[in-house]
Amino acid sequence: MARALLLLPLLCLCWALGPGGARPARPNLLLLLMDDMGWGDLGAFGEPSKETPNLDQMASEGMLFLDFYTANPLCSPSRAALLTGRLPIRNGFYTTNAHARNAYTPQDIVGGIPDSELLLPELLKKAGYINKIIGKWHLGHRPQFHPLKHGFDEWFGSPNCHFGPYDNRELPNIPVYRDWEMIGRYYEDFKIDLKTGEANLTQIYLQEALDFISRQQASQQPFFLYWAIDATHAPVYASKHFLGTSQRGLYGDAVREIDDSVGKILKHLQKLGISENTFVFFTSDNGAALISAPKQGGSNGRFLCGKQTTFEGGMREPAIAWWPGHIPAGEVSHQLGNVMDLFTTSLSLAGLQPPSDRQIDGIDLLPAILQGRLIDRPIFYYRGNEMMAVRVGLYKAHYWTWSNSWEEYGKGIDFCPGQNVSGVTTHTQEEHTTLPLLFHLGRDPGEKYPLSFASAEYQGAMERISGVVQQHKETMVPGEPQLNVCDKAVMNWSPPGCEKLGKCLKPPKSDPKKCFWPH
Repeated sequence: MARALLLLPLLCLCWALGPGGARPARPNLLLLLMDDMGWGDLGAFGEPSKETPNLDQMASEGMLFLDFYTANPLCSPSRAALLTGRLPIRNGFYTTNAHARNAYTPQDIVGGIPDSELLLPELLKKAGYINKIIGKWHLGHRPQFHPLKHGFDEWFGSPNCHFGPYDNRELPNIPVYRDWEMIGRYYEDFKIDLKTGEANLTQIYLQEALDFISRQQASQQPFFLYWAIDATHAPVYASKHFLGTSQRGLYGDAVREIDDSVGKILKHLQKLGISENTFVFFTSDNGAALISAPKQGGSNGRFLCGKQTTFEGGMREPAIAWWPGHIPAGEVSHQLGNVMDLFTTSLSLAGLQPPSDRQIDGIDLLPAILQGRLIDRPIFYYRGNEMMAVRVGLYKAHYWTWSNSWEEYGKGIDFCPGQNVSGVTTHTQEEHTTLPLLFHLGRDPGEKYPLSFASAEYQGAMERISGVVQQHKETMVPGEPQLNVCDKAVMNWSPPGCEKLGKCLKPPKSDPKKCFWPH
């Protein structure tokens, strides 16, 4: 009851004027979140093969964000940040097992999204929205973390990455859910051919989206659809029709199928006559995984390094906003944006205020999207429990640098292939808190040329940045870390619904241990 009363004051009557006049009080919300797709993977962002005509058209009809970021260079924390509007260090999606380590939710993780966190779909329910997630959840797979317990009404997808196949003795294959119960497992019932890369999952996710949109249009209820597909996460896959069609190989095949699917979703909205009442945003959870490139990973364009790092390639994302009749066509924005802003912006579109009992890091992007106003705000780059860098305006200051350890690098794990920058892409954790490394991202988007410590430009920029960082750290209250403990007994041995399918597996004896996070 107290939780329900807390949410009641969030309702408000909010109207705003955009280029098309009064905007709908409760537009549909469609967030298209890709997995490990890089800033440089779309034609609209300069990819030379120009194989994304539908996403490029979406950009030409809407607004392209050139300076849009994730909240963490890894999948689970960035998704938790998107759905809570809060940095992972606040919502608990980090580890304290070692300094500045990336952590996520493999199937032996004990933790997940805490009940104390208010997720976007929970809040949207108060404005009458029906909420569906399609694809990867990744905020915990144990029963208490189920997405239908955190505001979603429907789910088709999986709690974890599509890794495998496993033998169901040492490790269980990952389940696929419809709503509350599993309906099969990857590699057993939902095939992924690791030799050819063939899988029909993107087509299944597409049809799920089209069917949901049609049902909601018929019911005249506003909807929130979170389409979180994972074809561009290694092992990369595409359906038979798209295999071998890209100049970029299998990864490009996956991107082409995603592009085709997004085109069909947008055309479906138009066919149903609801495109002007549906706000659509396309982005990715983190930068391209260069460790898997070029066959199983994408491109971060001119930016340094990739997934797992707090360099630009790990955290700057492709982003497109589309809302016919409201967003002027062909707009390009230099607004500093973050996936956490999708939380606050979505609430604003629904006529809701964000919760006032906690720190919300996401800002409302509607002034930037509808009126072209630039909002002054910093971007914080976190890796685990450490603030590694901060961007203010065009300046980015690194307080810590690290790509990965010499030990991991020696095993062939390279997050910055072909991009070694002396003193920057370090293989030991280097502290720069006394004299941060400073880059001007307008002149030097690749973070190759640190400004001289003695220059007036450095001193002027750092005077402003230091105040921002001091205020941020003074007000930071970390949440309880959720990614510290692992236990094989909590894996997907017997998910709900396994009895009906004869797919329940016997778990091993519980043996909780500290998770090991090498990066």
